Amino acid sequence: MRIETDSERGKITLRLIGRLKAEHIGELTKQIEGGGRERVCLKEVTLVDVDVVRFLAACEESGVAIVNCSAYIREWIDRERQGRRHGW
Repeated sequence: MRIETDSERGKITLRLIGRLKAEHIGELTKQIEGGGRERVCLKEVTLVDVDVVRFLAACEESGVAIVNCSAYIREWIDRERQGRRHGW
């Protein structure tokens, strides 16, 4: 996994590259909270695990936009969020 930061029109984006695993969540949390990141770009993410998907869903719920993610990641995030709402 690699993390890069971009700034466009005053919005700070955290760009994630590669495979994201549960072991990366601590660093991602620091990067998002510590730098006031407003968006997380997943355009170059190739693989995620369930813990990362749950983390991304929580990020969205707290106001961080998840952008440019593949359809399978978007669907998985939405299913995880829906499952939490219904207590699954």
